[in-house]
Amino acid sequence: MTKRQIAHLACTAAVVASGLGAAAPQDDRVTVHRVKPGQSIQRAVDAARPGDTILLAPGTYRESVRITTSGLTLRGYGVSPTVLVPAAAPAADDACAKAGNGLCVTGTRDRPVERVTVRSLTLRGFAKNGLWASWTDRLKVQRVTAEQNGTWGIAQERSERGVFTHNTARDNGDAGLFLANTVDAEQGATDTKGARISHNRLSGNRIGVTVRRLRNLTVEHNDATGNCAAVFVVGDESTPRAGAMTLRRNHIHANNKLCPKTPRLPFLQGSGIVLTGTEQTLVAENRVVDNVGASPLSGGIVLFKSFVGAHNEHNDIRDNVVLRNGTADLADRDTGKGNTFRGNTCGVSEPAGMC
Repeated sequence: MTKRQIAHLACTAAVVASGLGAAAPQDDRVTVHRVKPGQSIQRAVDAARPGDTILLAPGTYRESVRITTSGLTLRGYGVSPTVLVPAAAPAADDACAKAGNGLCVTGTRDRPVERVTVRSLTLRGFAKNGLWASWTDRLKVQRVTAEQNGTWGIAQERSERGVFTHNTARDNGDAGLFLANTVDAEQGATDTKGARISHNRLSGNRIGVTVRRLRNLTVEHNDATGNCAAVFVVGDESTPRAGAMTLRRNHIHANNKLCPKTPRLPFLQGSGIVLTGTEQTLVAENRVVDNVGASPLSGGIVLFKSFVGAHNEHNDIRDNVVLRNGTADLADRDTGKGNTFRGNTCGVSEPAGMC
């Protein structure tokens, strides 16, 4: 052994003896809380600390769950289904269940819940929403199936930098995926700081994806079929205006389910991508085909003034394949200024001349 090796070993021994090179204490390690059907998910969530994972064994859990701690991961095994359904008799203090939701991730204005991950779960049959999130930052929802819920499959408000990828939302009463500034107040659009909705499958809903009064997000590489409408971007006259977002490379086909009118919208059928009251939005490289209906909102890519009369302005619709849609492939049914249609492959437009 050389003198240099001996000196190195002596130095290492001194560091270990002093405690500087010792392993971190057990209390600082991430804990995995394992839950089986019949056990309480909520009890495990309440016991978890930031960085912990709650791992759910396959099976059916009859409860709603509320997450208010940052840094948690809630996930199923991912091989066999892990399903949450409504409890027969929720506890009196279970606010998430009483609101009709399956999974709630909720913070406050002063203390948003940060970096929560929800993965590999099915949320089925809740009266309101499968997943409801409010006041979150960097929420990740991945490989979640939200089906047969009364209003929204996966929904978020008052939040930033959310990522929603590789989920399935089907047969929900309203939108499969719903992102909004807020659902209980009138105010201008908020900046999501780069939220992303990508690689999701959306079918059988009233609307596949609704983005309401938001700015700075991306909707890309999603597959939407069998809904009444595939993608709705909703704004109004408030400031800042909704928009400054990107919708690209989505496959939107045969969204021909018929849905009755509501107090705010006419009946829906055969709507691909609809912009209402939005600005500075890029709609590019999407494939929008075979969406057919006779609603004022029917068509492949449609610009329509919002229900309060706000116009679309300075939106760029380009390089899309938009074919066999009715009553038109491209339809500008608005009088807003600065909207451009260029490089699209289409057959019929309203007004004529955009194909």
